[in-house]
Amino acid sequence: MAVGKNKRISKGKKGGKKKAADPFAKKDWYDIKAPSIFEVRNIGKTLVTRTQGTKIASEGLKHRVFEVSLADLLKDSEDQAYRKIRFRAEDVQGRNVLVNFWGMTSQRTS
Repeated sequence: MAVGKNKRISKGKKGGKKKAADPFAKKDWYDIKAPSIFEVRNIGKTLVTRTQGTKIASEGLKHRVFEVSLADLLKDSEDQAYRKIRFRAEDVQGRNVLVNFWGMTSQRTS
């Protein structure tokens, strides 16, 4: 039998335990801006992973599709709540995502 270290028996781990990485630490919030034909311009916010190396954050935002109720886009218009407007991200300016109309769907009322 060879003299040496038994690989099955270990006294302790080198380095200790890794800390759990917060997934939101590497992400940024961007404001979604609707077209000017709607009364409410600020639709909401979205998350995107920060720019790192050759992966650019604004490229990860482009062509995302957002769905918003028409009642949220028009002030004092609760009767339009059954219509959903879809927007597609086209451009990023600073922390603002500019979107264009991409479609509309209607929901059934029960």
